[in-house]
Amino acid sequence: SRAIKTNQDLLPETPWIHIFYNDFWGTLLTHSGSHKSYRPLCTLSFRINHAVGGMDPWGYHLVNVLLHAAVTGLFTNFSRILFGDGYWTLIAGLLFASHPIHTEAVAGIVGRADIGACLFFLLSLMCYMKHCSTRGSSPSTWGWILGAGLCAGCSMLWKEQGVTVLAISAVYDVFVFHRLKMHQIISALCKRKNLTLFFSIGLLTSWGTALLGVRLYWMGNKPPSFSNSDNPAADSDSFLTRTLTFFYLPTKNLWLLLCPDTLSFDWSMDAVPLLKAVSDWRNLHTVAFYAGLLLLAYFSLKGSSNERECNGRTVMNGKQNANGHSCHSEVEYKTLEVKSSFTSKEENGIKKHEIKKPQLPSTENIVILSLSLLIVPFVPATNLFFYVGFVIAERVLYVPSMGFCLLVTVGVRALYVKAQKRFLKNLVFCSTAALIIFYGLKTVVRNADWQNEEMLYRSGIKVNPAKAWGNLGNVLKSQSKISEAESAYRNALYYRSNMADMLYNLGLLLQENSRFSEALHYYKLAIGSRPTLASAYLNTGIILMNQGKTEEARRTFVKCSEIPDENLKDPHAHKSSVTSCLYNLGKLFHEQGHYEDALMVYKEAVQKMPRQFAPQSLYNMMGEAYMRMSRLPEAEHWYVESLRSKSDHIPAHLTYGKLLALTGRKSEAEKYFMKAIQLDPTKGNCYMHYGMFQIDRVSTHIPGLLYGVFLTQGKCGVTVGFYCPDRQASLNEEAEKYYEMAAGLRPNYPAALMNLGAILHLNGKLKEAEENYLLALQLKPDDVITQSNLRKLWNIMEKQGLKTSRT
Repeated sequence: SRAIKTNQDLLPETPWIHIFYNDFWGTLLTHSGSHKSYRPLCTLSFRINHAVGGMDPWGYHLVNVLLHAAVTGLFTNFSRILFGDGYWTLIAGLLFASHPIHTEAVAGIVGRADIGACLFFLLSLMCYMKHCSTRGSSPSTWGWILGAGLCAGCSMLWKEQGVTVLAISAVYDVFVFHRLKMHQIISALCKRKNLTLFFSIGLLTSWGTALLGVRLYWMGNKPPSFSNSDNPAADSDSFLTRTLTFFYLPTKNLWLLLCPDTLSFDWSMDAVPLLKAVSDWRNLHTVAFYAGLLLLAYFSLKGSSNERECNGRTVMNGKQNANGHSCHSEVEYKTLEVKSSFTSKEENGIKKHEIKKPQLPSTENIVILSLSLLIVPFVPATNLFFYVGFVIAERVLYVPSMGFCLLVTVGVRALYVKAQKRFLKNLVFCSTAALIIFYGLKTVVRNADWQNEEMLYRSGIKVNPAKAWGNLGNVLKSQSKISEAESAYRNALYYRSNMADMLYNLGLLLQENSRFSEALHYYKLAIGSRPTLASAYLNTGIILMNQGKTEEARRTFVKCSEIPDENLKDPHAHKSSVTSCLYNLGKLFHEQGHYEDALMVYKEAVQKMPRQFAPQSLYNMMGEAYMRMSRLPEAEHWYVESLRSKSDHIPAHLTYGKLLALTGRKSEAEKYFMKAIQLDPTKGNCYMHYGMFQIDRVSTHIPGLLYGVFLTQGKCGVTVGFYCPDRQASLNEEAEKYYEMAAGLRPNYPAALMNLGAILHLNGKLKEAEENYLLALQLKPDDVITQSNLRKLWNIMEKQGLKTSRT
């Protein structure tokens, strides 16, 4: 919603350069409430989607699927460099293509940030691998490292974690291409022949530091701030709770990669309960996870027992490693389809060279690279360097899943090679095939959950009931399932009673169904939970104003207008609510006849109004205030501004038509009245104003033909509006008959009852007039005209000695 539907950066009238100054949600990056998610390339892709297909979701989903297909192809090609041409590359590619953890990133439009980052992540890594293979032998090698740096920058501009590809490239260069062990690194860098390696690593480090420095500067040198519900552990006062929980969360993420049985669109709030004590049994999972990772890393970095060093070169099973590339163990030779890159032999004293395909990395090398791919891109989500705005996010695992797929593949290959019996080999192969099929079926099932919002939110109830029930309530409300929506909101509040958004949504639902007292109760609870929730103040003020509690309404609107937008998640929505509060405060002053005060408030609203706010009603009310003060040039200016901002705004057509008629421009006025009627032929107010204009113009009754046209509308509002000229022409008895028809057609319409009361009042039927006035006030207690008419009626009745409801 915020990334696309309400993001002003996607609109063609917004300068495209704004994308590079705003965050992913369209908020200025340096704003205190910004999430600091700087992803301009992803936003740019959304803007292109919007330019081509508007808000049609089909195009957005198509781009996501195509990007995922491209990433899958690149990853498979990358796996081919590690495993060669054969089944292992196919297995790695199928594991990545079918993994259910990718569903959120591909099916959820905003997940495109992770897919795009992964695409350029792989391009950068493969460019650097090409640089390594051509280093020292081709001048184009520095072009490849330049490409790697540019792609790394693009990956970071798709999503922040993309910059970690530079660290992966360094791992590849040191531990895979040069086959160095931990204890060899320092001595190897000191050797003159390895200066190119040292220079390449230095370039990677410098470029990474520069990117991070510019990124930090661009976001205002401040980290983002998040609410308690986004990341409860980060908000905990207990150091032990924070430590245990943050150490446990990577374990949970790995389990989702290994066994993605339970997935959810949202893991915030209490989806993962905090670990508050050492005795929590989940700490055993944490210990096992880190122990396994450390052992795997230790044995991979240490190397196999068959390796030894001889004169600075690695020797394996008596075979010397040539030109800095490693040889393979005897066990691996059985499964490879390619041999060494360069071999030399002497036959009959003549040295011959045979050029063959590049040598493949050893199992240990692939494990090191896989672990780095699994761990390093996930580091930004660990809360190690800064707090993040989520507990678990499946889309964040899109890039790390590459390391997981490689790790599974190399593990399966090792088991297959070590298995001595054909039965065991077949069992390993069939088990791997079953895993891929299971992942594929789970992805199909999970995609069904993403078919629509209702299914998605229902699927998340077991993981995050508070958030899921709340979102489901919004969906049910949009489907006009009012009772079910109310039940969903109450279920959400049962699990988490202080959710301001849910309290507000429930209040809004009750308000829209005329349960005003209950709505006020929940709005006040929402404000108590989040004192900066401007929309709750706005609706509270509107209810109070409609109930005639004008002083309370005024205080509520004023308080709302004074709330700053600092540290707010959605400053644009906040500013819109503040502007609406000022608009309603101005209307309140306007109805009380305080036009100067109303104008001051309207002008303040114009100053605070955000770009996405629709200003036509505000401008029109400013024109009305100026007109009441007989400042006609200013009134005309704001009427024109109202029509410029929304050319089909009916109230502005009517008010501007009245102004034109008042200033003698009758023909222009008639055009605006007729245009209002064309825009909505069922709106009685339009006919009323046009009829009054015609009477003023020709001082005669509206032609009978026009009357007949109005009557065919069959709408209460039309009937009421049409017979206002009758009242002006003293045709009161005939008008009374049609006002009765109008009130009968729509007995709960206060304007019809008020007009019927007025005509009965004029016709001397005072008791009946009183009844209709009172019925109108029951439906609209704050109607100033009805209240005024009723007071006048009571004065007449009391003078005539008649009993009134007031006495």
